[in-house]
Amino acid sequence: MTTELRVLRPAEWAGWYGKLERAFGGVLETDEERDVYKDLTDAAGYERFIGVWDGDECVGTAGAFRFRVSVPGGAFVPAAGVTAVSVAATHRRRGVLTSMMRRQLDDVRAWGEPLAVLTASEPAIYGRFGYAAATRQLKAEIDTTRVTLAMPEGVEGVRLRYADPRAAAERCEAIYVASIGSRPGMLARTVHWDRMPLLDPPAEREGASPLQCVLAERDGEAVGYVRFHIKPEWDASGPKGTVVLRNMDALDPVAYAALWRFLCSIDLTSTVEVHNRPVDDAWQYLASDIRRCALRQRDSLHVRLVDVGAALEARTYQTPVDVVFEVEDAFCPWNSGRWRLSGNSKGASCTRTEDAADLALSVRELGAAYLGGVSLSALAGGGLVRELRRGAVAEASVAFGADVAPWLPHGF
Repeated sequence: MTTELRVLRPAEWAGWYGKLERAFGGVLETDEERDVYKDLTDAAGYERFIGVWDGDECVGTAGAFRFRVSVPGGAFVPAAGVTAVSVAATHRRRGVLTSMMRRQLDDVRAWGEPLAVLTASEPAIYGRFGYAAATRQLKAEIDTTRVTLAMPEGVEGVRLRYADPRAAAERCEAIYVASIGSRPGMLARTVHWDRMPLLDPPAEREGASPLQCVLAERDGEAVGYVRFHIKPEWDASGPKGTVVLRNMDALDPVAYAALWRFLCSIDLTSTVEVHNRPVDDAWQYLASDIRRCALRQRDSLHVRLVDVGAALEARTYQTPVDVVFEVEDAFCPWNSGRWRLSGNSKGASCTRTEDAADLALSVRELGAAYLGGVSLSALAGGGLVRELRRGAVAEASVAFGADVAPWLPHGF
């Protein structure tokens, strides 16, 4: 097979995107969805989007948005948001994906971005390229006929009102921006990303209402918002509709609780369906019967350290740490070797060293632990981290932790 891997040209975008749609089942997106993704591509720059062509036919696609990802300590680290990865079914197992991942990670390194991140349609695909799941998302189905939520003082002082989702978009985005440093794993959005939460294709509602929005206000200022759908349903016993949560942000615990109480008390509904919340989301501790909430988790953001030294220096550490890692990275060999990490809650350095190693691991384990949601001790328990100096696992594991679970609020 003779193929050509190269940067996408602006005039080729529509055909390139059509091949991506076909690879994901062939269901065409709405004009509005396509317009948003086209504008996001334009804003990121075409040098960040590539394809593989077999003659005149595009048989592989991949791209990398420009993001800054929040990390433990509150810094925002430049990251390539890997997206739009597909290979035509006619060209599987011919090295197309590997060639795109090779080109992309070389580019990310040249761009000076220490991290690459993605959400995986199939998680098993990306491990061989050094990615590992670093965050999880909480899913739930809250039985609001059996579950009540305890409320903190001051809830009655929060005013809730319906707002048109588009008219309220600027106020909601300001609340999101104010919240992104509160957890590792959140994305500092760039131009056009504020349009993404407003996309509401009817085909994806599965019988639910158009997008609805409620603002939480205090003294005339917006302090929180929630976007959601209502899926009406009735049986012989009466109404049993579902509230489908899209996204929610609040600036303080009182506004947060008021919004959750609202969701759980909407007339003619008996279930709140949650698809993506932090695994330590506080509503769980307000719920009267957590067993009636059908909790489950799944992987979310996958992290790949493109520059081990720069990435580990960019975050802080909960406790003082001085440890030498022996890193294995077959796909990006510039990361392989020994690195000394010295850091604390104020900063860190990570440099090459010839000193004896304390821990041996691959770049995948560093990626899994990077945002503080996966402990090095747990990885060591599975034999994925080897302790070469007694006590080094515990020392590093505590230091790498975060006081709140990392979370990716939305895909890309």
